[in-house]
Amino acid sequence: MITFFRKFFQSKIGIGVTLAFLALIAVAFASSDVANTGMFGGVAGGDRVAVVGDKRISTSDLQTNANNALQQARAENPTLTMEAFVEQGGLDEVLDTMVTRWALVEFAENLGLRVSDRAVNSELRAIPTFNGLDGEFDPEIFRNFLRQNSLTEARVLEDLGMGLYSRQLLLPLSYGAQLPDSFGRRYAQLVAETRSGSGAAIPASAFAPEGDPTDEQLQEYYQANRANYIRPERRVLRYVTFGIDAVGDLPAITQEQIARRYQRDAEAYAATEQRSFTQLVVPTQAAAQAVIDEVEGGVSLEASARSKGLSTVSLTELDQAALASQTSQAVAQAAFAASEGDLVGPVRGELGWYVLRVSDVNQISGQTLAEASDSIRETLAAERRRLALNELTERLEDELTDGRSLSEAADELGVEVQTTQPLTAEGTIYGTPQPAPEELQRVIGFAFEMSEGSPQLAEVVPGEEFMVFEVSQVTPRAAAPLSEIEDAVTLAWRRDQGMAAARAAARRIEERVNEGSTLAEAVAAEDVALPAPEPLRLNRRQLAEEGNLSRATLLFFTMAEGTAKIVNLPEASTWFVLQLDEIETAELAEDDPVVANTQRQLAEAAGEEYLQQFLAAAESSMEIELNSVGIEAVRASLTGSVQ
Repeated sequence: MITFFRKFFQSKIGIGVTLAFLALIAVAFASSDVANTGMFGGVAGGDRVAVVGDKRISTSDLQTNANNALQQARAENPTLTMEAFVEQGGLDEVLDTMVTRWALVEFAENLGLRVSDRAVNSELRAIPTFNGLDGEFDPEIFRNFLRQNSLTEARVLEDLGMGLYSRQLLLPLSYGAQLPDSFGRRYAQLVAETRSGSGAAIPASAFAPEGDPTDEQLQEYYQANRANYIRPERRVLRYVTFGIDAVGDLPAITQEQIARRYQRDAEAYAATEQRSFTQLVVPTQAAAQAVIDEVEGGVSLEASARSKGLSTVSLTELDQAALASQTSQAVAQAAFAASEGDLVGPVRGELGWYVLRVSDVNQISGQTLAEASDSIRETLAAERRRLALNELTERLEDELTDGRSLSEAADELGVEVQTTQPLTAEGTIYGTPQPAPEELQRVIGFAFEMSEGSPQLAEVVPGEEFMVFEVSQVTPRAAAPLSEIEDAVTLAWRRDQGMAAARAAARRIEERVNEGSTLAEAVAAEDVALPAPEPLRLNRRQLAEEGNLSRATLLFFTMAEGTAKIVNLPEASTWFVLQLDEIETAELAEDDPVVANTQRQLAEAAGEEYLQQFLAAAESSMEIELNSVGIEAVRASLTGSVQ
């Protein structure tokens, strides 16, 4: 089941306006004109699904938002289909969110709030995603982003404006929310309280029928619970992998080619000189000269710098070009004209006036053509293989697009086609936890978007290993036939029958306890032998620290003293009857940090409640009309059903 939180603005851009307790994110969805496709042409008012005040929410807006929400949900559940998304209430939640955010904007405008174009543009320019290398807003990056994400500039600016409206309205509401200190102390005491009582387990197994259901009972149970037996979509892939060996033998590298490369890169093979320096930079020429005078008088460069509150820097193994890039051409020329041990300066550079001492000179001999031939031959051979592999993959990609089959490509490459077992979108072999072959993991997601029999080329290891793959068989997501899972359905039927009977027994026991019987007496009154009740003594804080929380323990800490309640634990196929006898409240010191921490948490909850109540009031103050025909048309379009 999908859990939807009411986020009023969910954006591809991801610009969060964090309000104390509620994240409001600007929504920027593409606006494809569904109304013009004719899909909703027969619907009265078919170009809209709702009207909020003066704002019309179009069918295209709803469809686009639903598609975007599905993609977000697939980040956690890759096998989720649009049909399941809609069935679980996803479309309704998306529409509710759209209505709420537009109600908020309409309410703000009715109050006289306004958002200027300048403010919206300022928000846009503040998004780091759109900054160029100079750290400033780059229109070209922004336009590329719009193209890549199928967005329009108008829609992005509109949704940024929505974020500004929400900030103006909601930030003051949540700011400084507070509850009385007595609330914090009372809730802090609850955190440390201890509760005593007893609990009785009523297992489904004690009531489950031993015989098999009739064919009619089994078929009826299966039809009512088909959703529990849905098998995910499975796909079988056929693929081949190839690398540099696929290019075959290439012509040998000639001595003439080696000589041309040696001549082209002559500078790399020439003799070079690297030097190390001790460097000092000062703001004025006079200050630099004063340092040089002191050094020539017998003071070290480091000591002279320290006496002036400065420090030297060591530069090691730099050639002249590298030194010039750090200082200036003039500094580098002077530094490389001096001898080892010489003091150079003052020379003007990028940061001021430079004084350098040449601490080391390292002469690096070059390489002759004969000395460099072997390494050049290896380099040229590697380049030729990479080029040949690139040409091969480009040609294969074109041929696959033109209709060449996977088998034909495998024959040319001289490799054997491999076929997988049925795979799921999570990248596992269906029915097992075993992962798909490692080389396929990068393409599984794409493979579940492909059509059957349409081979594609993919890179496995960039520049080194490639793959040609295709989907050879698709088994759609569907409920398993009853004939294949009859034993499992029968067991589930027995369990559910047992749980229903166990619930009835738990109700009877609860009534007896509330009428004055002890829990042990109430359990013993049942015709079926049940486990004896167990004493309970639980501390809330200890349970939380241990993470030992369940539906039963949570209920135990919400009950009134002297009462009995029932709760089921489906994962254990058991109902529980809980009886609470005594609540022991802890005494807390005035300065106990638990009190202050609880007070902060209550303030956060209060602020969130203020926001929720305000949003509900803002929405109820608007005139909102829903077009059920238009909504159902979008639902049918998304799920592919026929109306």
